Amino acid sequence: MKYFTILFITISIIAMSCTQKNETVEEHLNYPVTKKVDTVDAYFGTEVADPYRWLEDDLSDETAAWVKAQNEVTFDYLEKIPFRDKIAKRLEKLINYERIYAPVKHGNYYYFYKNSGLQNQNVLYRRKVDSDKEEVFLDPNKFSADGTTSLAGTKFTKDGSMLAYSISEKGSDWRKIIVIKADSKEQVGDTIKDVKFSGIAWKGNEGIYYSSYDKPKDGSEFSAKNQYHKLFWHQLGTPQSEDKLIFGGEKQPRRYIGGGVSEDERFLIISSAQSTSGNDLYIKDLTKPGSPIVQVVDNFEKSHGVVTNDGNRLLIRTNLDAPNYRLIEVDAANPKPENWKDLIAETENVLSVSSGGGKIFAEYMIDVASKIYQYDMNGKREHEIELPGLGSAGGFSCRRNENELFYSFTSFTYPSVIYKYEIETGESTVYMMPKVDFKPDDYETKQVFYKSKDGTEVPMFIVHKKGIKLDGNNPTYLYGYGGFNASMTPGFSSLRITWLENGGVYVLANIRGGGEYGEKWHVAGTKMQKQNVFDDFIAAAEYLIDNKYTSSDRLAIAGGSNGGLLVGAVMTQRPELVKVALPAVGVMDMLRYHKFTAGAGWAYDYGTSDDSEEMFKYLHKYSPLHALKAGAEYPATLITTADHDDRVVPAHSFKFAATLQECHKGNNPVLIRIETNAGHGAGTPISKTIEQYADIFAFTWYNMGFTPEKL
Repeated sequence: MKYFTILFITISIIAMSCTQKNETVEEHLNYPVTKKVDTVDAYFGTEVADPYRWLEDDLSDETAAWVKAQNEVTFDYLEKIPFRDKIAKRLEKLINYERIYAPVKHGNYYYFYKNSGLQNQNVLYRRKVDSDKEEVFLDPNKFSADGTTSLAGTKFTKDGSMLAYSISEKGSDWRKIIVIKADSKEQVGDTIKDVKFSGIAWKGNEGIYYSSYDKPKDGSEFSAKNQYHKLFWHQLGTPQSEDKLIFGGEKQPRRYIGGGVSEDERFLIISSAQSTSGNDLYIKDLTKPGSPIVQVVDNFEKSHGVVTNDGNRLLIRTNLDAPNYRLIEVDAANPKPENWKDLIAETENVLSVSSGGGKIFAEYMIDVASKIYQYDMNGKREHEIELPGLGSAGGFSCRRNENELFYSFTSFTYPSVIYKYEIETGESTVYMMPKVDFKPDDYETKQVFYKSKDGTEVPMFIVHKKGIKLDGNNPTYLYGYGGFNASMTPGFSSLRITWLENGGVYVLANIRGGGEYGEKWHVAGTKMQKQNVFDDFIAAAEYLIDNKYTSSDRLAIAGGSNGGLLVGAVMTQRPELVKVALPAVGVMDMLRYHKFTAGAGWAYDYGTSDDSEEMFKYLHKYSPLHALKAGAEYPATLITTADHDDRVVPAHSFKFAATLQECHKGNNPVLIRIETNAGHGAGTPISKTIEQYADIFAFTWYNMGFTPEKL
């Protein structure tokens, strides 16, 4: 969202009956009264009012004034919470430790990210293969004065002599690509602009493939709908205006297109999709000038990706006829599915695949924990990689001629450790272990399985201090997502320590809609089955209350993006169930989500209000914005969003906040916190992250009537 000069706009203020229990906070909250307009839409003969439609205009001075007024109320409330500043200081101390990420070899150097502790952005370092001396290669903290420009992606040439990297400004999904020489860091050619939802793929040292949409001309770049994705070829040394369209556009209309080049640089691999789930697949032989783009599979309902190739032999991970995925091999000369042969067959567990050192690494997700096996290129299992325990492992990839790689392992109480892995022997040794102000042995993680409304068993992780009393008084933070085939796996967060060390319980529910148990688990939480997701989350809350971990007065629910939708739906369906609701960058208007940026691509999961009368009625019933009821009492709510979020546009949160403040008649505060110069989450500076979590924890504890003592 861009704000220009704010006109002096009179905003009426009324006093609402939101008396707070703690006398250090003002007894009454005065919410800005948001003006209403007469906008009404008709869906299959049903009229639906949208009185706050004007808040969708992210360029208007009026919207800017509304944002300013809401933030003034919110921050006035937060600043008066007595322990808010102490939380921020504790968070700052906890996150202030050196973090090093797994190195990757390019040319004669190992490249790796490092953060000294409180740097807003991770810094890219390098060291020569035969040396321990490291140097700063790229420091994104110098890209902008306020630390809001981030390094969003990197891709080296095969020989490591050049790097193409993308940057994101103020958290936007719109990116720029810059090419430099690795030795001198001298820029090569012009900056490539207006790039969105794109990887970077080199063809030799000649140029790169990248993807983007046409930049909106008659509307805001942060809210206007993105229509057709396009894959371009950029020849180094030529202007961007001469970039060649390879695939997509009006002739091949797709919402998402990605281009990659095989390690031997023989094949261009094109993946295209109409939604966030499923894709068709194409290859082009780059060794033959003028060769055609050949379709491998035309099934948009399933997912397919080339893992690697061995000459003319393609290895493809797919869930076609295998909901939990399998790895197949096929000759590139005859790549259609009827010629596919299983290399690693489907099992009862979800399979992910990577390659490196001439080997295949198969990761199975077994009840949301990683198990890794190494195979040879013919599909023969060689051995299992021994992991330290139940948790999440990743990074099993490198170039074919390497004999070692670096992977990471983490869990809720196990800070991310980097291991060096010898491919031939299968031996792992610790490469880097962080020094965190945290004693893992003081805490425990348990996984439980509970029954949802329809009897489905759902897994859930519960993390807390050892020896806590199950008396129903523990502040509990229940997190969920439940969508887009995304798996919520165990992971460490230093920010979470503050919650745990003060006797809090952290809970992650692996609800339907995610990918924890493959395609069936995902589909069970989509479209006309989306209510399963909300029922799973409600059942998780009920389990925690029934088993005395917490009570409704000490329970907070949280989620971001699709998880923000989850929180919005649950707090409107069962407002009495929880004390605090924390919807972040949520999809709140289910009737219009597909009209903004790339929202139309979410239709596989949600369906749209244009599909049918039945789909419209289903969406309208649970849509958080439309489910709010006048005169109802809702949990204490802190909505969080950002002005440059061009994935889930902030209008979702704006309209939900305005409607919630209009409808809510209880004593709980219902506020919206709008971050400036930030986006959907990626690349957010550490300083802003600390401020945001300090506000979230302070708001949550305060409204639970709980005072943290270990700060």
